[in-house]
Parts: sequence; structure tokens; C-alpha cells
Amino acid sequence: MKVLDLRCSHGHGFEGWFASNEAFEGQLADGLVECPVCADTRIVKLLSAPRLNLGNAKAPAETAASPAPAMAQVPAEQSPEARWMRAVREVLAKTEDVGDRFADEARKMHYGETEERGIRGQATREQTEALLDEGIPVMPLPIPAALKETLQ
Repeated sequence: MKVLDLRCSHGHGFEGWFASNEAFEGQLADGLVECPVCADTRIVKLLSAPRLNLGNAKAPAETAASPAPAMAQVPAEQSPEARWMRAVREVLAKTEDVGDRFADEARKMHYGETEERGIRGQATREQTEALLDEGIPVMPLPIPAALKETLQ
């Protein structure tokens, strides 16, 4: 199994797991590798150090005593992409998907015709502008394709 550090043309970094380098190259050529944040398929492989499986070997004492590098990497769970994905997951978990009825449902709640609740769905640009003109606060939220599907 090859674990590769990848980046899309928008600068989002992510990890990909492939059976081999040839499998990665083939999937990349077929447009099957996409950014989990923005679904961009213009992906590049970053340089990465090989991982050596040394079992339970202890690090040499001089390595442990060496000073930390000046440019330490931000842990993956603190990266902007990871924080954004957590926020999107939370929105998905706490809102009801009303699909293309979004504008109608937002109006019903705004005018007191139905109980207020968290909703999400699709609206055209014209519908969104009309809602904003009526004083109904709405906000676009692009949802990555990876979060729209069930993971297998």
C-alpha cells in the first residue's frame, strides 16, 4: 500500500492510499483522483520521506535531544482544510436537507408559517438574491463530494 501526500491546484493538501504508484498514475490519468475539499482533479504528488517499519526500535538518544525544526508542520487536524471539513460535517449533522424547496422553506420560517429549524438545500442565484432582499439571511455552503456519499 502506497500512502501519498497530494495537493490540488487550489493548494488543499490531502493523503491518498493506492495499491502501487502505477495505480495512482492510472487513476490520476483517468481523472479519478480528486480533492476531498473542492473536488478538483488537477492533483500533484508531493515529495515525501519513505516510511521505514522498524518495529519497536527506540530512537537514538541524540535524535531525541536534537532541537525541534524551526518550521514545524501544522498537525493535520488543525489545518484550515480539516477545520473546514469538521464545520461542514457539523452543519450536515445539525440541519435538515430540504433539497430544492430551500427558498420556500426559508420563507415559511421567516414569516412564521412553520417552526424555525436548521435547513440546507439548493437555491438558484436568483432565489438567493430574492431571499436576501426580503431580509432572510442565507449563506452558500459548498459541500465536498466526499461528504455527500457514504464511505465504503
